[in-house]
Amino acid sequence: MKYIDEYRNKGLVIKIADRIKKISTRKVNLMEVCGGHTMSIQKFGIPYLLPATVNLLSGPGCPVCVSSRKFIDHAVALSRLPNVVIATFGDLIRVPGSTSTLDKEKAAGADIRIVYSIMEAINFAIKLPEKKIIFLGIGFETTAPTSAAGIAYADKENIGNFFFLSSHKIMPPAMSALIDEGVKIDGYIGPGHVSTITGSGMYEDIAGKFNLGVVISGFEPVDLLQSIYMLVDQIENNRQEVAIQYKRFVKPEGNTKAKQLLEDVFELKDDWWRGLGILPKSGLQLREKYARFDATKNFEVEIEKTIEPKGCICGEILKGLKTPKDCKLFAKACSPQNPIGACMVSSEGSCHAFYKYNRG
Repeated sequence: MKYIDEYRNKGLVIKIADRIKKISTRKVNLMEVCGGHTMSIQKFGIPYLLPATVNLLSGPGCPVCVSSRKFIDHAVALSRLPNVVIATFGDLIRVPGSTSTLDKEKAAGADIRIVYSIMEAINFAIKLPEKKIIFLGIGFETTAPTSAAGIAYADKENIGNFFFLSSHKIMPPAMSALIDEGVKIDGYIGPGHVSTITGSGMYEDIAGKFNLGVVISGFEPVDLLQSIYMLVDQIENNRQEVAIQYKRFVKPEGNTKAKQLLEDVFELKDDWWRGLGILPKSGLQLREKYARFDATKNFEVEIEKTIEPKGCICGEILKGLKTPKDCKLFAKACSPQNPIGACMVSSEGSCHAFYKYNRG
């Protein structure tokens, strides 16, 4: 298949759904850990095509959702410094901190600019030598290589007024932590974009240690249903393996150049995940040789005490223990226009996806 219409072919979708129904005899929980999958699953009504034996759970696949309020509070504090420009992706600007947001700080006069890449932020630094540009790096293994490339470029060009605040994370520790916590998961729908960088090898430990399969999936209805079929087939035949459905983009070895760049620029650190707490070696921080770009080491600010919103169950939703509809705030006090929790802000968040496609 070459074109997107083929991956949305109604006849093929129904055919795969029927095959799942024919082979599925056990009740299973399958979790996706990619925000793009979360949105596609709700957009295309995938749960309604499945038999009652197959239950889909949304996991911690949205980087904005899993990041801490302290990260936002830190960015807010930095934005209040003189001669500082905060460069950020659009999703972050409305994420609630403890008492403020970057959007509110911008309205109050802070210089906060939405960018589409780290290179835009670096170009600000070149054009505005009198300013200190701080780029907010966020995302999993998909976006981290672009941050690494930007840092390497800033180092090569000796750009002295560019800085980086990292909230980059890696996925496997969270996938393992969910099972360690006792969340009932029988198989993972593996993240497609992340895996184009990492390849399939990083999931082998999960399959081996926990005896459950991981199928790396694309984002269209045929992709997702074929991946679910592959997982159900593994479970029904007592196999646990890592497989690639998304073969048109994902290779077992991944992107070796991007992985080498990540290794050169970043090192692992313990990091905080919403709903899961601090997970060992789950975050990425700049290596010492790039410390001159690290905003945490170059700016002293007082970060306010973190305050979580009352009634928000975003953490439980990210663990697959509850759905957005279980939240008393959902579609009432909390909406995309007035988000209380991070899961409602990003288009990849479960609450946002449910609000847009599955409110009824």
